[in-house]
Amino acid sequence: MPITSPAELHDQLTQAFNQRAWPRVRELAAHLLPLAPRHPLVNYMAGIACMELQQSALALEYLQRAASTAPGRADFAVHFAKALSLSHRNEDAKSAADHARELSLADPAMLDTLGVIYTRLNDHESAVAMFRRAAELAPQRAPFRYNLATSLIATGRIDAAEIELERCLALQPRHWLAHFKLAQLRPQSSAHNHVPRLESLLQQASLEGSDNEALMCLNMALAKEHEDLADHARSFRHLARGKAAGAARLHYSILHDEALFAALIAAFPPSTDSTNGCDSDEPIFIIGMPRSGTTLVERIISSHPDVQSLGELLNFGMAFKRLSGCNSPVLLDAQTVVAAGQPDWRTLGEAYLASTRPDSGRKPRFIDKLPYNFLYAGYIAKALPQARIICLRRHPLDVCLSNFRQLFAPNSPFSNYSFDLLDIGRYYILFDRLMAHWQRVLRGRILELDYEALVNSQEASSRKLLEFCGLPWDDACMGFHSNPSAVATASAAQVRKPMYRGALHRWKKYEPQLDELRALLTEAGIRLDP
Repeated sequence: MPITSPAELHDQLTQAFNQRAWPRVRELAAHLLPLAPRHPLVNYMAGIACMELQQSALALEYLQRAASTAPGRADFAVHFAKALSLSHRNEDAKSAADHARELSLADPAMLDTLGVIYTRLNDHESAVAMFRRAAELAPQRAPFRYNLATSLIATGRIDAAEIELERCLALQPRHWLAHFKLAQLRPQSSAHNHVPRLESLLQQASLEGSDNEALMCLNMALAKEHEDLADHARSFRHLARGKAAGAARLHYSILHDEALFAALIAAFPPSTDSTNGCDSDEPIFIIGMPRSGTTLVERIISSHPDVQSLGELLNFGMAFKRLSGCNSPVLLDAQTVVAAGQPDWRTLGEAYLASTRPDSGRKPRFIDKLPYNFLYAGYIAKALPQARIICLRRHPLDVCLSNFRQLFAPNSPFSNYSFDLLDIGRYYILFDRLMAHWQRVLRGRILELDYEALVNSQEASSRKLLEFCGLPWDDACMGFHSNPSAVATASAAQVRKPMYRGALHRWKKYEPQLDELRALLTEAGIRLDP
């Protein structure tokens, strides 16, 4: 490399950093750091480049050095906290974020990043504070308004969220996700809806050949609003178009999930072997297909004074991935299952439990409500033999339709099946067979509860849940809708009201559109009787 001085090298590094040429930044920093290993700015630029290149271990090393050598730099502290949160080191991330928050933060971009970090840490009140301050400092930045709205929704402030979403759209009419979020926020009526605006935008987007995100979000928003207006045929047409636009951005094949489920079943043959796992009885896992009632059960149990909810954690999967030693690019696949073999169960359980601190431990029990933990149920049962596992079941057509109606987080490692109705049906069949396997090999460890039974017999089902968890009855569990804790799922508005019955048998409103799905499930032996 024809560079004659460290000063020239530093100038080139700064130029590459400003151009966001991350591989070049990484290369130049590698030449400069041996000459100035403690230089805070060089370490910072190297850390940002590594974070952008998904080299998490190196990013943490560089950003920690930058933050420790220049403890007064807010941007260094914020990005070190971000790197920790992306690595799921939640306790350290919380400490680093709190330190960054104490600095005199006047940069709205740094405040917004802190808000994202607190959101990942399920500290939604802190996220609201950061996003609100960012919006105050940069009132014309639409993304800050959108982020503030999402945190307001999580904390139950629906009216305030609606105001922020409209402010976001006034600043950026083509903020497509804001249109979708606004449609989802509350039931629409003939007197109050966004259909004319959405249809106009969709017509423009179609004529202009807009990107798939625009077509996905606008169609999905119209599907929701037409459903509220009881025009189910039109709703489904928009739903199918929106999901097709979303699928165009992916390269999903059900074959990958079929291989994963087969590997999981092969890894757990019927056996009576006992294991020496972590003996903590703190965790309560709520699992099941997404949109099957897991949030409702979470709210009921977490209304008990001895229970706190930590939301949807990827922590068990992260601990399992690290212990497997597998370097495949996704969190869980057949390769990871084979590489893990029969892991050290106690180490796995203790690693998971440690990863939930400091959020857990403030009450005797805590809830981990990641629905896809049904994939790990065998590992959870052996690594945490005292943990309780509750699986929600719902009418197959309702749960498949509800998955089709939902846009899951774009960074979700599990939900790519959800953009095609028949792929959802195929995934449901895999789920049903895996749960049957877990019930055979983990006898008595998993309580399966029907969503319909919970809605129709709230108290009896709630008592059954608490008894399974080893908790005494508490009347607060009947008033789950008064639970003040944050909710960061698609059910955020519903679970703040008394028992919601509107989702029961929704599939009947779309019966003609579900013929192929019904045939697929029936052929696989899935019972569809009421």
